Amino acid sequence: MKKFAMMASMVVLALATTSCMKSKETQTTFRTKEKLEAVNVKVQTVQARDVDQIQEFSATVEADVVNNIAPQSPVRIRRINVEVGNRVSRGQTLVILDDNSLAQAKIQLDNAELEFSRYDELYKVGGISKSAWDAQKARVDQQRRAYENLAENARLVSPISGVVTARNYDNGDLYNGQQPVLVVQKVNPVKLILNVSESYVKNVKVGMPISDISLDAYPGETFTGKVSIVYPTVDANTRTFPVEVTIANPNQRVRPGMFARVTLNFGTTNSVMVPDQAICKQTGSGERFVYVVNADSTVTHTPVDLGRREGAEYVVNSGVEAGATVVVFGQTLLTDGRSIHILDN
Repeated sequence: MKKFAMMASMVVLALATTSCMKSKETQTTFRTKEKLEAVNVKVQTVQARDVDQIQEFSATVEADVVNNIAPQSPVRIRRINVEVGNRVSRGQTLVILDDNSLAQAKIQLDNAELEFSRYDELYKVGGISKSAWDAQKARVDQQRRAYENLAENARLVSPISGVVTARNYDNGDLYNGQQPVLVVQKVNPVKLILNVSESYVKNVKVGMPISDISLDAYPGETFTGKVSIVYPTVDANTRTFPVEVTIANPNQRVRPGMFARVTLNFGTTNSVMVPDQAICKQTGSGERFVYVVNADSTVTHTPVDLGRREGAEYVVNSGVEAGATVVVFGQTLLTDGRSIHILDN
């Protein structure tokens, strides 16, 4: 009897347990089908306004002109008259080269001219033909050009006024053609090359003044310049136009190689502005989006293409129209199509 009573108790307990599990499963299933509660949010209406089209560009300062000073052919360097950092003037002699070849060329030219004078006297009295006279004249001209070429390369002069920025040889070295003897750069003015988007290049004109140029070397100081060249072709890889900006540099404080930032104002345009509090980032993709409020008090996940930040707002290039209402608080609990309850701001 005791054994029977124990078995009966176990059956009753099993039935009770099964009944409880079924009751819990039914309750869970029912709750998943319930409508999710509305999420409390704060919203703001998106507006459009006139916005300055300001773009910042970075560039490296370059010399206005760079000249590589070198002879036409291998030759011994007799003397270099300048050092790196020296300022030089246009026409100044920088390098004296070996002139042994020049002396030989002068002797050959003198002999050719003497011979031609004889031919010329004979030609005048009919002693030689016109073709013989022409041949001797051509020989003299050839010798003269060779001598003048060597004379020109016996010394190297600076074609510009500037600064010596490199010296690659010493006195007595043989110029081998691999590097220039000297490099002279014109650093007044200096220039910057900016890559301007094709959507803005129509606003850039030659002579346009640039009032906001900053250099990392001079924090807190602003320099001015002007647009000197707008290149006529677009870079197919970047879809930008190179624009050259020159900076007057009489005291040579701005030096080639310095890093510069240039701010250009391309006028104003009427743009949709979205509060920064409304912007969300899609994890793993970098996509930016906002939740737009629908007429039925639900929200829609809407990707946006953002432009420049203006204070506490972003310019929206596409994705949201003026007059739309976006969520600015409570986005962490939202999903596409979720119902919302708008709180008073």
